[in-house]
Amino acid sequence: MPPDARPGTLPATDAATAAATTEPREDERYDERAAGRLPDSDPDPDLERELESLERGLDALEVEGRSAGRRRWRRLGRVLAPVLAAGVVLLVWQAAVWLEVKPRFLLPSPLDVGDSLVAQWQAGALQRAAWLSVSRGMLGFAASVAIGTPLGLLVARVPAVRAAIAPMLSGLQSLPSVAWVPAGIVWFGLSPGTIYFVVLLGAVPSIANGTVSGLDQVPPLYHRVGRVLGARGLRAAWHIQLPAALPGYVGGLKQGWAFAWRSLMAAELITQSPRLGTGLGQLLDSGRQLSDVSLVFGMIIVILVVGVAVDRLIFAPLERSVLGRRGLRGG
Repeated sequence: MPPDARPGTLPATDAATAAATTEPREDERYDERAAGRLPDSDPDPDLERELESLERGLDALEVEGRSAGRRRWRRLGRVLAPVLAAGVVLLVWQAAVWLEVKPRFLLPSPLDVGDSLVAQWQAGALQRAAWLSVSRGMLGFAASVAIGTPLGLLVARVPAVRAAIAPMLSGLQSLPSVAWVPAGIVWFGLSPGTIYFVVLLGAVPSIANGTVSGLDQVPPLYHRVGRVLGARGLRAAWHIQLPAALPGYVGGLKQGWAFAWRSLMAAELITQSPRLGTGLGQLLDSGRQLSDVSLVFGMIIVILVVGVAVDRLIFAPLERSVLGRRGLRGG
């Protein structure tokens, strides 16, 4: 051992040799950088944040693109599903005609029914009847909303009124609307009053019950908060109760329109008078009187299409909007 070496230390030549063996050479560092095992330099925090932000943005775009694709497929499905269902019904109908399940004068083909509708359209009778029935239905439905909504509010908020009227509303809703036609004819004669009377008694109970059902689902906390903020009476009903009860209320409106349209057709089928004009129901009964089964089937299809169209074009978008804003269903 050299005289100047201390115990526990290496000689200068041995230390240099050890350092040379443990420290990677420059060419080895270059090879490791090329292989990706060593970074070229210290990571930049700002650059890393930008890269993470860019990755999140790309992921969001990808998710949004998938969501937009799913929405497009859902819209397409909502259009194609009823069309396919109608096509299946037409095929079954035509198959029944080919198999002669009923004689041809009792079971016309879809083509015969289409020819009858085209003839009514060219004569202008179909447009006039459809406009008259739709205008009557909308007017009767608007009056039913004006009566049924405050009635539902009263029943929902006043226990004594609820105990007295709620069972009656349920009974009226289950009563067939056609049962009111004879009473309407006795009271109002063969006039539009009879038709609107039947429509009101068919639609008002449904709208009132829908309003009551919607209000019953409002959390009590909303009422207490409204009272604390000074909202009472009509202000509480307009600003707190009705907005919170909108999902159930819109469901009641949909059901009310269905009852109004059904009641209207029942009244038009029975009441026949030049003073009333010719609606879809009267045109349907004319086909029965003339033994024109093609006209009968055609009017049934038109009545069905009008009722479904009003529901899909007015009430379905309204329901999706109301439920979507509350996170209950995608709008």
